[in-house]
Amino acid sequence: MALSTSSNFAKPDDAFRAIVEAHRGLSDEQSADFDAALVLILANHIGDLDALREALALARRRMIDASQQQQQQQQASRE
Repeated sequence: MALSTSSNFAKPDDAFRAIVEAHRGLSDEQSADFDAALVLILANHIGDLDALREALALARRRMIDASQQQQQQQQASRE
């Protein structure tokens, strides 16, 4: 199964809003636990190890890229 990275939702803003609302009232620790549970539930639903590995690698690259961009912005603001 090829990993789909484009939105598959008819109303992506509604999907995003549902995720945000699910976190409402949770502590940071509860929110992190919720995210972990959601990832495991959805990974099980997908049931494709190759797709999971691809998604994990993509998520990690995005986190690293975002971190590097933030560091570059901080350096630029110091100069």
